[in-house]
Amino acid sequence: MSGLAIENLSMRFDLPGGGSVQALQDVSLHLKEGELMSVLGPSGCGKTTLLNILAGFLAPTEGQVVMNGHRVTGPAAERGMVFQQGALFEWMSVRDNVSFGPRMKGMPKLDMAEVVNHLLEVVGLQDFKDKAVYELSGGMQQRVALARCLANDPDVILMDEPLGALDALTREKMQSLVLKLWKETGKTIILITHSVEEALLLGERLLVMAPRPGRIHKEYRLPFADLGVGADLREVKKHPEYAPTREEILNMIWNMEEEIMGRVEAGA
Repeated sequence: MSGLAIENLSMRFDLPGGGSVQALQDVSLHLKEGELMSVLGPSGCGKTTLLNILAGFLAPTEGQVVMNGHRVTGPAAERGMVFQQGALFEWMSVRDNVSFGPRMKGMPKLDMAEVVNHLLEVVGLQDFKDKAVYELSGGMQQRVALARCLANDPDVILMDEPLGALDALTREKMQSLVLKLWKETGKTIILITHSVEEALLLGERLLVMAPRPGRIHKEYRLPFADLGVGADLREVKKHPEYAPTREEILNMIWNMEEEIMGRVEAGA
């Protein structure tokens, strides 16, 4: 089976003093090649745990992840990760950061230079290729992180709140860039976010997860990501389905948070 399959995935963390936390419970879904999915939910619903299992950083307690017909047992170049903070080599130049993966794989220098120059052009950093990462703004650093991920040519890009630390204007520009890269590269992208608006704009599929244990509460299939490619995202938000869907999801998450707080107060 092509694409990414998550099959009956559960994750339990055992606590040092005894007891355990069920972070995920029986999560199953299938992503086709080239799909863009955002994942949303209250704190403690297992979003990041799910992403870390998909990346191969964690082994699930039960179930499995299957990528293009083979089981995921650890990190691999077919799955690229973009973190909230770029996790870049700050002492290196932009160009050296983006070329790191291809260089480790032994790509010929001329081919590597062509790939790097193309990606820097795509993310708008060609004029900054010789700058050290620490000299760049947060938004520019995330552009470097995206280019570095793409340089390894992964089938799936995993994004853990990659735009969460950016100011509003830079975040909107980066959202447009993510949509542009999705359409131009045909990559499968899974994006974790705490922002309902971002999840709506960057998810042709949107998962709302419920906590304790973490599980899929509801899935949406939305038109906004396709509409946002090459468009003004503020205009996309005027779509007649946008505001009602946003309010529905906000209420859903608010009710989950209220339920969690009720449990905490009841146990106090």
